[in-house]
Amino acid sequence: MPNISWLIRRLKAMSIPEVAWRLSQKSIEKREQAAFKGKNRQITSAVFRPALGGLKADAAGLRLNGGNTAFACNTAIRLLSGADYETFKKRWNAGFQTKMEWPDTFSYDLEYKQKDEIGDARTNWELNRHFQFALLAKDYAATGDAKYLNELQDLFADWNEKNPFLHGISWTSVMEIAIRCVNWVYAYGFLAEANGPEKLLEELKTGILNMTDYIASHYSRYSSANNHLIVEACAIGHSGILFHHQPWIDLALHILTHELPLQNEPDGVNKEQSLHYQSFYMEAMGLMLRLLKKNGMTVPASWPDMLDKMCRYVADCMGDYGEIVVFGDDDEGKILDLAGVSGPDEAYDHAGHYRYVLGMLSLLLGRQYTDVKTLDCETLRWLFPGEEWEQATKKERYVSPQYCCYRQGGNTTLRSADRKLLIGVDHAALGFGSICAHGHADALSFQVFFEGKPLLIDPGTYIYHCDLQSRDAFRETRNHNTVCVGGKNQSEMLGPFLWGAKARAVLEDYQEKDGGVCLVMTQDGYQPVIHKRTFTFDGNRTLTIADELSVQADAEASFLFAPGLRAERQGARLTVGDMTLSFSASPTGVQDRVFESSPAYGRKEKTNGLRVAFTKNLTAEIVFPRASAKEERR
Repeated sequence: MPNISWLIRRLKAMSIPEVAWRLSQKSIEKREQAAFKGKNRQITSAVFRPALGGLKADAAGLRLNGGNTAFACNTAIRLLSGADYETFKKRWNAGFQTKMEWPDTFSYDLEYKQKDEIGDARTNWELNRHFQFALLAKDYAATGDAKYLNELQDLFADWNEKNPFLHGISWTSVMEIAIRCVNWVYAYGFLAEANGPEKLLEELKTGILNMTDYIASHYSRYSSANNHLIVEACAIGHSGILFHHQPWIDLALHILTHELPLQNEPDGVNKEQSLHYQSFYMEAMGLMLRLLKKNGMTVPASWPDMLDKMCRYVADCMGDYGEIVVFGDDDEGKILDLAGVSGPDEAYDHAGHYRYVLGMLSLLLGRQYTDVKTLDCETLRWLFPGEEWEQATKKERYVSPQYCCYRQGGNTTLRSADRKLLIGVDHAALGFGSICAHGHADALSFQVFFEGKPLLIDPGTYIYHCDLQSRDAFRETRNHNTVCVGGKNQSEMLGPFLWGAKARAVLEDYQEKDGGVCLVMTQDGYQPVIHKRTFTFDGNRTLTIADELSVQADAEASFLFAPGLRAERQGARLTVGDMTLSFSASPTGVQDRVFESSPAYGRKEKTNGLRVAFTKNLTAEIVFPRASAKEERR
């Protein structure tokens, strides 16, 4: 059972209509429990709602590019935490972090949060999203080689046997079912184009109908209606187009259009305050936009303008070397991957999803947000024919300006005049809605990259559903490049995805002058103490950060260095690699500290940094390196 105190806190974050809706969901769940609990009913065995049984699947509606010749035939997908796919590919219930497995308990009775004795549910869900099903179907359609079909049939039969409907870890999240459903849709599309086995096609069709019907009855609402709802609507829309079922198409378009202004600021920043979840959201929208346009269907009028703004924001967070400013949670989530990986040691390309999404929307909208000519993305090759790529290369290329201030979204990016230095500053709200699920207590924090390499970093995410101590630590104020007062967090943590009292960040002033820029911002998370922070950047290599407390208090400013960097003292200055730091306004102490950072989901490592103590004012001057010798020769 969930912790009682957590349940009380969660209820306080709900409105009365939400409580009523959740009670209605319990009523539906009771009916489903009577129909399915303890029964080994596979999702592919029969269409559970007879009214849907007459729907016919039409793979042509997916508009796949069957003429694509730019492909690889990988059979493995990338799992989180560095897990080897070949080892785990049939271990559908693996705990991953332990040798234990998730039980085949009825999904509504299965408590998957903070089960350290088993593992992290998010890690398991990656396997059960079934990217491998669409991947293998694509391999077979591209080559006609039966080994790919045989592998798919073997995995498909094994999964269905071991994962009866509404039993086990793979049925505990509606969004996870939605991502699985989308991958079954594309698997069906590739197999239908290749005249695959009738039995397999029929089972896929049945499973898609049942999953979509389930999603349409249980999609996320109210305080849970964040990126989950968008992905769920994407799945409903894909199935609606596959089956020419207008009620599903209408429902998907209603949700996506209604949520667009609710979940995103007018300037294009997603209210989750996580660049990763913005990209995830945009992938769902892009996949649906593509289907609408290719099937000659009306695109809601609000979509192109907002998606254009969202693309520009993501592009502004990316440097010229592929580096990315990412605040908030990042669990590497995606919806579709038709490339897979070639081996267990293939490195995670942190920028890959952003380039893929920007590339997709460059092909669909009126400008390029990334260089389409140099874009290497197999998934998009199967979604768009070559002539559309060629047309996209002729569109206007969006180039991020030197300074980009998103006043409503709450983030600013600064570039040096030679574009070698990228600085990201967070003056945003904690997160979206009453629970702010994916936010971190990092108001007024910043990150720095030089020539694509990180210098001052965000700690990352690490993990979601186990090791609560680490989950909290990676969200804590004192572990970000900002100021912590009294050893407390700016905002109140009530659970792994739940916040209570929230700090309010305000951009008080923003001015560009003499080639440089000055940002003045405050946050009130330590009332009655107000923290004011001023960033002054000369547009070249010098950044000055002035911190001021409205009331004298014990405070610390943290500076997290990228792995491999360490501070060396040279008189009043500190040298960190080629970067130098100096402090004025009388810090009461400058101490070396070991922090933890997470380079990818499920992974963490030690890194160095500083904590600088002060009581009223602190000024830090950071001078960044000149261009490297290699860069100067370019």
